[in-house]
Amino acid sequence: MTIRVFIDGAVGTTGLEIRERLDGRDGIEQLILAEADRKDPAKREDALNSADFVILCLPDDAAREAVAMIRNEKVRVIDASTAHRVAPDWTYGFAELEPGQSAAIAEAARVSNPGCYPTGFLALVRPLIRAGMVPLDHVFSVNAVSGYSGGGKSMIAEFEDRASEGFTDTAFRIYGLGLAHKHVAEMQKHARIEHAPIFLPAVANTYRGMVVEVPLPLHAFTRRPSIEACENVLREAYKDSPLVRVLPADVPLVRIEEDAGTDRLSLRVFGNIETGQARLVATLDNLGKGAAGAAVQNLNIMAGLDPVAGLVL
Repeated sequence: MTIRVFIDGAVGTTGLEIRERLDGRDGIEQLILAEADRKDPAKREDALNSADFVILCLPDDAAREAVAMIRNEKVRVIDASTAHRVAPDWTYGFAELEPGQSAAIAEAARVSNPGCYPTGFLALVRPLIRAGMVPLDHVFSVNAVSGYSGGGKSMIAEFEDRASEGFTDTAFRIYGLGLAHKHVAEMQKHARIEHAPIFLPAVANTYRGMVVEVPLPLHAFTRRPSIEACENVLREAYKDSPLVRVLPADVPLVRIEEDAGTDRLSLRVFGNIETGQARLVATLDNLGKGAAGAAVQNLNIMAGLDPVAGLVL
């Protein structure tokens, strides 16, 4: 059986990456509109209602508009924008997040793709919270740095246009200084914690890749979990996942490019036994498991295909 897939917004960074992963795959027919037709509301609406699966790679408002245009109840949607990540009637598309999450995605008509930063944060903390090692009222801080492709066309232009003009002065910069980043609500809801985390994002002068860190004062928690116990909980949570791996902490070199060009997610637990402090670290490709790779994984699951088909492990 062949499934018909329409990527609305396929000319953007995430959309192009998804198309690349789907190109040439048996059993998948992509509905692709010509340049002129993309701007024709009637032809776009027809494509939205003719596909078996629609993948939205649009700004939030445009994504909501596209969903409203879908009248065919058989069309199933994956939204890569932020628009529906905390919506109660959408299934969160992080297959490894909870036991049974993949099964829920398989049955869902509407799936919201996770954000890149929340993917790293949630993968690190949700199993520990579920195991009762970290209290629900702990105020998390999240230190994270992404390749500049995570900021879309405007941020890509900021870095690449400067480089083409001979400027190399922007090696690293922080942002989100108002502490109101759109990923915060997503992190809080899906971690199932009481307080919004303090989110400290940054961007580095590299095209793709991401490091997400969560420091934990283990000595301050009631259960006083050990560093080894935290690592064991993560290993158990992802033991059957082909995309999420828990690496030993004996190789301390962690690079932003470590998982760039792949669709995997790597987790580590570092710490100091004497102080009872830990650093949880995740690396991933902001365009892979953090965006396009996750969308393709969700498509595979929803269509009953091999979950990692078309992905780079």
